Amino acid sequence: MNNINNKKTEVPCGKCLNDKDYITILLTLLKDMEKNMTVALTEASNEKLYKHYKKMFDSYAELQRSCYEISFKNGWYKLEEAPKTKVTNLSKMLNNELENLK
Repeated sequence: MNNINNKKTEVPCGKCLNDKDYITILLTLLKDMEKNMTVALTEASNEKLYKHYKKMFDSYAELQRSCYEISFKNGWYKLEEAPKTKVTNLSKMLNNELENLK
């Protein structure tokens, strides 16, 4: 399995929050805000409100992307190239779960 990542920037461990902790918290918060804004966009009662929400959504998306890039650049976020068998197995598992819901 091939990992795709950068050299990890070391941060202090302990009770106090460090840069990695802050960026992880911020990244999670921004992802949640994006999801919630998607709901707000679909339920906007008029075009003016929709455009206002859309600007907010775009801002959150840009901030989320920036946080992700910082995390990835510092080696705090890893990606892995998934083997075809892993993708196939996960797909089968999710399809089975979907069938069980019916």
